[in-house]
Amino acid sequence: MDEQQEMKVKNPWHRAQIVCIAVVIAVAIIIMVAIAVVQNKPLHQKYKYGIVLDAGSSHTSVYIYEWPAEKENNTGMVHQKHSCNVKGRGISSYSETPQKAGQSLKDCMDEAKKIIPTHRHRETPVYLGATAGMRLLKMENNAASNKVLASVEKFLQTYPFSYQGSRIITGQEEGAFGWITVNYLSDNFRKTSWTVGALDLGGASTQITFVAGHELESTDNSIDFRLYGNDYHLYTHSFLCYGKDQALKLSLEKQIQPKLDMTDNIILEDPCFHPGYNATKSFQNVFDTPCVKKVDSSQRPQNLTHIGLGNWNKCHETIKKVFNTTYCHYSGCSFNDIFQPPVEGRFVAFSAYFFVMDFLNLTTASLDDAKNKLKIYCTKPWNTLKQQHPEVKEKYLAEYCFSGTYIVALLEEGYGFTSDTWKNIEFIKKIGNSEAGWTLGYMLNLTNMIPAEAPDTPLLPYGGYVMLMFVLSLLIFVFSILGYIFFRRPSGPAHKEII
Repeated sequence: MDEQQEMKVKNPWHRAQIVCIAVVIAVAIIIMVAIAVVQNKPLHQKYKYGIVLDAGSSHTSVYIYEWPAEKENNTGMVHQKHSCNVKGRGISSYSETPQKAGQSLKDCMDEAKKIIPTHRHRETPVYLGATAGMRLLKMENNAASNKVLASVEKFLQTYPFSYQGSRIITGQEEGAFGWITVNYLSDNFRKTSWTVGALDLGGASTQITFVAGHELESTDNSIDFRLYGNDYHLYTHSFLCYGKDQALKLSLEKQIQPKLDMTDNIILEDPCFHPGYNATKSFQNVFDTPCVKKVDSSQRPQNLTHIGLGNWNKCHETIKKVFNTTYCHYSGCSFNDIFQPPVEGRFVAFSAYFFVMDFLNLTTASLDDAKNKLKIYCTKPWNTLKQQHPEVKEKYLAEYCFSGTYIVALLEEGYGFTSDTWKNIEFIKKIGNSEAGWTLGYMLNLTNMIPAEAPDTPLLPYGGYVMLMFVLSLLIFVFSILGYIFFRRPSGPAHKEII
């Protein structure tokens, strides 16, 4: 039979099986990608909260902080959710009526109770830190200080939060925690190898803190931190009595002392107050602080007449007298024989630094420009100034000439900033939505939310992970198709002729 039959050796895999395998692989890839996307999809954020009360010398502020519950140890995650200024003066002003100190916090604490979700109340820590106002009260009347703290402690425990205590923090802590706050909010601990120094000015004290590039000669001004795997050797010092309110009393006291033996009717002509300013003030109001020398009651008149001259040059010279720079037992000092290395690097100045310089429109001025503008500002007649700023309380408005001049003198004469290094100072109120200050650093430290060692992080960010999974899945799919094609192709023909 003349018939030729071609016989082909078929692939050992049947076509239907290969198709099934390809379908299974494709489905598996789709499922893998879907699971990866769903698994890594950001969930509805759950938050935790913390409350810190800043019991300062002039007022108390309540800060509420918020952070993602599942990311407590990642830097830059905590932010300020809300702040509330307590009506009235600081808790140290309740020394004679300590039972009212706690009650003064009611409105702000009620706000906190409404803002923080009810189911988070029991786990929300509450801290109260008292600063220079209470330090001064403790120096003057320890029993009264204890009663005031007991009053706020008893009151705060009536709220459904996790009360963690009330205490007077040291000046060194205030400076160090302020430094932590500004560098945490700037994300410097994780993203950069450098930090910024912190300049804090309150009503009763002022703090300077920065990473020292020199050996520190005084252990009292040294503090060490290990944060995110880096060691920080800080210089820090707090000057009690050198906040802007107490510094004003120091300045007034130095002007009044020479007049005490001369007359019972003291008329104080003050170059740091505007021309036309004339006010009768209680003599006791100047000498009611341990920051100034006590005056014998027989020498002390009831009142004094405070008259403004508006002379910036004389004001500057008067303020410089509150800094004792005549001697230094170290290689370098700021003032009052306090060791300080040269100021280096960038600084942020906050609290009263910002509020005063912002009002005077000097936050971006050079040192020379600041002096020249203050000279003009201080000569403004008092009545003209009141007409220009009817919304500002007269007490605060009257003191801006002094406060601005004091800031210039403190930074230049006290800390040693020059025209060249002045440009490294940034006057700020907030970083992002969080206020600069010691409170956030205080809470972060007590809750151990900044670990000593850097936490483990994913190899790839979320978006990169999903993209990588997609590419790998695509490669698997392509190779599966190629495999299907190769398996489909015959391994080779075999011919057999039958004649």
